Amino acid sequence: MTQGNTHRDARDPILRLQGIGKQFGAVTALEDIALDVHAGEVVALVGDNGAGKSTLIKVLAGVHQPTSGTIEYLGEQVTLDTPGKALEMGIATVFQDLALCENLDVVSNLFLGHELSPWRLDEVQMEVRAWTLLQELAARIPSVREPIASLSGGQRQTVAIARSLLLDPKIIMLDEPTAALGVAQTAEVLNLIERVRDRGHGVILISHNMEDVRAVADRIVVLRLGKNNGTFDADTSHQDLVSAITGASENAVSRRAERKLAKVGDTQ
Repeated sequence: MTQGNTHRDARDPILRLQGIGKQFGAVTALEDIALDVHAGEVVALVGDNGAGKSTLIKVLAGVHQPTSGTIEYLGEQVTLDTPGKALEMGIATVFQDLALCENLDVVSNLFLGHELSPWRLDEVQMEVRAWTLLQELAARIPSVREPIASLSGGQRQTVAIARSLLLDPKIIMLDEPTAALGVAQTAEVLNLIERVRDRGHGVILISHNMEDVRAVADRIVVLRLGKNNGTFDADTSHQDLVSAITGASENAVSRRAERKLAKVGDTQ
């Protein structure tokens, strides 16, 4: 893992993207994207379907290579040419499908691919590390030997996030972590995201749920049609965020709403 620039200021971003572009043949998926992520903050990445969120995350995860632009990590320009390289460098991703093995227990999923085995599988040490991490995160997991198949959606998300923390990454990307979760499970995951931030990690949160975003994000970055379309504080109004996401002005949105109401009135 890179050690970064020893002369970096603590206020400098962990991750900085400048002019990132990505083309797939004649299709431009990303154009001139800029993004900074600092230690101990949650940056929400929002946008409509096709805005470029998934492509950008895959660039940072080492799945896609950018067509243009630069990626700086800890003050040094880097190339993330494979997912393994991104993870080794300290950028972890929890995709929406979680990639958990339901037939295995919690500790086996946490260490899958990174088992502790100096001579033979060190089950005891793996259990200790698993419990320690889950307790630090105040995770509501009944046992590290609990099968994944018996866990709730929120508990599974917790295991996936905890697994990403085992290698102590500086950046964690979460792709729709509250999708399809109930109210209680969503609250559990949002609390977990705050605890991850409080541990000093930089978190990139991708979500369509504006309430969730505004609950935990320090900054909100809007993508539209593959481009930056504004950076907002968490207390920005829902209307302003929707306008940035859709590309419509507040007046235009209001006029459309008025027209819909008028049509409803005509049919009554």
